[in-house]
Amino acid sequence: MDNLGTDVIVAGAGPAGLMLAHELALTGVDVVVLERHHERTGLSKALNLQPRTAEMLELRGLLDGAEERSFATVQDGHFAMIPIGYDGWGTRFPFQLGIPQAQVEAYLEERLAAQGTKVSRGTEVIDFVQDKDFVSVRYRTDSGENRLHAKFLVGCDGARSVVRKGLDVDFPGVDGEGFGVVADVLFDKIPAGAQKQWRTMRNVGEPTGATTFKGLIPLGEPGLYRFMYGDRASRPKDIRSAISHDEVRQALLDSYGETATVSEIRWASQFSDAARQAEHYRVGRVLLAGDAAHIHFPAGGQGLNLGVQDAMNLGWKLAATVRGWAGDDLLDTYEAERHPVGAQVLHNVAAQLGLTPRSHESRALRDLFADLTSLPEVSRYLSGMVSGLGIRYTTHGTSHPALGSRLTDQDVATEAGPLRPSTLFRDGGFVLLTTTQAHVDAARAHAQSPRLTTQLVTALPWPSVEAVLYRPDGYACWVAPTR
Repeated sequence: MDNLGTDVIVAGAGPAGLMLAHELALTGVDVVVLERHHERTGLSKALNLQPRTAEMLELRGLLDGAEERSFATVQDGHFAMIPIGYDGWGTRFPFQLGIPQAQVEAYLEERLAAQGTKVSRGTEVIDFVQDKDFVSVRYRTDSGENRLHAKFLVGCDGARSVVRKGLDVDFPGVDGEGFGVVADVLFDKIPAGAQKQWRTMRNVGEPTGATTFKGLIPLGEPGLYRFMYGDRASRPKDIRSAISHDEVRQALLDSYGETATVSEIRWASQFSDAARQAEHYRVGRVLLAGDAAHIHFPAGGQGLNLGVQDAMNLGWKLAATVRGWAGDDLLDTYEAERHPVGAQVLHNVAAQLGLTPRSHESRALRDLFADLTSLPEVSRYLSGMVSGLGIRYTTHGTSHPALGSRLTDQDVATEAGPLRPSTLFRDGGFVLLTTTQAHVDAARAHAQSPRLTTQLVTALPWPSVEAVLYRPDGYACWVAPTR
């Protein structure tokens, strides 16, 4: 039996899938989210929002809700567990927001439901077929199999993505050499030296041997910590096998001795240092985002953030295509822009793993690298890399420094007083900031999309510029030099 059609099917209700669905629903696109799990797992998983992700959530008025669910504000990031600051990027959010992935998902799902879009849980994608006009998805529920037709399908269904496999897209990379384990543990007696509140990346993780490591991050609840450990040179026969609580208890004993005692282990999972990236993010009417498009060792706290930023880039482009505001070729820019970003993340993760102190020489290299990170320009470069603040998209035409750069969201001056630019992006449209009424009139006359907000300002941060047009994801895509 076939269901009626929809505009877009999103496979997977993780952070990337939910953020993408939110972006689509915001613009009036009919979207269906299919999720194989009957309920949210509730597992904390990833723990942070990077500054660029915070900026993007602020564009949609979502950051306040995330902050309400957060348990920490972390004043620095890290590269290979070496702390780095966020100075020099002009961001209003020069910190990591400590928030479990489970809370990010719960909040985004609530906001999505408020727009009238619910996640179809207990719905597992089996396979799909596509032609030049539609995608037909076969899925399974407790009631049996069914089909749903759509104009587009987006796979946000994780590292073992059914959608990616159905596309037969190559997923090249490396299997890795080692493993890591994360577990949420409740201490009766907290190990000496552990942070009571997560405020910095200093002293939350450290090497314990040539290739082994351990770490503790407080999770806001008294006695509750994220325990991390692993070995960069040892890989289990089955990396997907479950980690027993006895194994975690033994690892805690080996790491902290009998001075630390644990009353509860809430969950545990192991992961590898495999790194892979889909060769293509788009094949016809099917696209990939998040872990379906790229996997890597969780170095630098980049994974969840990379997926959410994928979704922000794809969301407005897919909406514009579905609504007829742009041609199909706009979707090709999603892969053109985001594939290099994903590749760069895999590259910097490999570099971080290369700083594992395996030998006298590599320990010396790590020490020297740590000294270099104390230089402001080095710290800025690295923090821009892991946070996403340093992303600048290539644009055609003039090479003005504003083009391709992100909105920093610093107040702009208007006749009515200071204005926070992010407040103009709430409906997911383009925003024109200009010092002249002529550009406002021209923009309104030529806009192909009704989602364009124009704002007269008395000054712009760029010299010799009288207008800047920002995309819905907050990147400048057009400037008008002063005449």
